[in-house]
Amino acid sequence: MKKVQLITDGACLGNPGKGGWAAILRYGAHTKEMFGHELHTTNNRMEITAALEGLRVLREACEVEIVTDSEYVKNGITQWIQGWKKKGWMTAAKKPVVNRDLWEQLDAEVSRHKTQWTWTKGHASHEDNNRADALASMAAKEQRSSE
Repeated sequence: MKKVQLITDGACLGNPGKGGWAAILRYGAHTKEMFGHELHTTNNRMEITAALEGLRVLREACEVEIVTDSEYVKNGITQWIQGWKKKGWMTAAKKPVVNRDLWEQLDAEVSRHKTQWTWTKGHASHEDNNRADALASMAAKEQRSSE
């Protein structure tokens, strides 16, 4: 099974506002950078989208370390999601789970791989996280996307 590292970040100009996401995939000596945007979104949606889009491009099951600076994404997919599903996608406060559409898609992508989720402090010393932040911010500002 191939070992891949996926570094993700999301950005939003206003919350909600113009959003951008970015993912950096590393496999051996290979690196792939990708990014995209949405005109009206939230930072949390962009953080989830970054992980989702990064996993979607993997053509086969892999061991994937996903590095994120979003505790919301890391905790959501590793801790909270099982409870949400058991409770019919309701939170502990008995409210509908926000971003359910993306959580369901991310859950499906994660199930294809052996994943490890790693949190890193944003805007700190993680070079790839800083690069992903720059790409996501650029995508949000310029409303451009990679092909």
